[in-house]
Amino acid sequence: MKIIFLDRDGVINKDPAGWTEHSYVTRLEDFIFLPGSREAIKRLTEAGYEIVIISNQAGINRGFFTKDDLKKINDNMLKNIESSGGKIRSAHYCPHTKEERCACRKPNTGLFKEATKNLDIDFNGAFFIGDGSMDIEAGESLGCKTILVLSGKSGLLDVKEWKTKPDFIKKDLAEAVEWMLNKSAKRKA
Repeated sequence: MKIIFLDRDGVINKDPAGWTEHSYVTRLEDFIFLPGSREAIKRLTEAGYEIVIISNQAGINRGFFTKDDLKKINDNMLKNIESSGGKIRSAHYCPHTKEERCACRKPNTGLFKEATKNLDIDFNGAFFIGDGSMDIEAGESLGCKTILVLSGKSGLLDVKEWKTKPDFIKKDLAEAVEWMLNKSAKRKA
């Protein structure tokens, strides 16, 4: 099974930090697809990848929005992705704050294990695309290849300070997918 894990905010949609109330996507109108993200997901779908979203959403336990609010936002996102020709296998969210010390909040790997339960997954052949250090740490912990996209919360200067470095850095999801698919095509040739 070819699988790819995606963070949500800053990868698929505009990172909410600094411009939304509480810096979270709490309403449908706060969810703005990044340019090229739907097309990139469509390309991954057409290439036979199973796509799983793994996202920290501590705003739930901070009381900024509810699980029902998140479900409405997620359902709308999935509907838009499907109408663009993409398919998300599943989406998994951690509602906990860092202080709660749960097993599912990235960089921990509990959500990945939940998402892949009963699946035959070779994490060494999987990718995780994210926009922050927690994404890169989680991916490395699992043995995934990691791609940092610069369309979210982190920039090149941030990476210099990180203990765990990404395997690859790309401008955004569209560029990351283009690179992955080209690399895969060259291997097959």
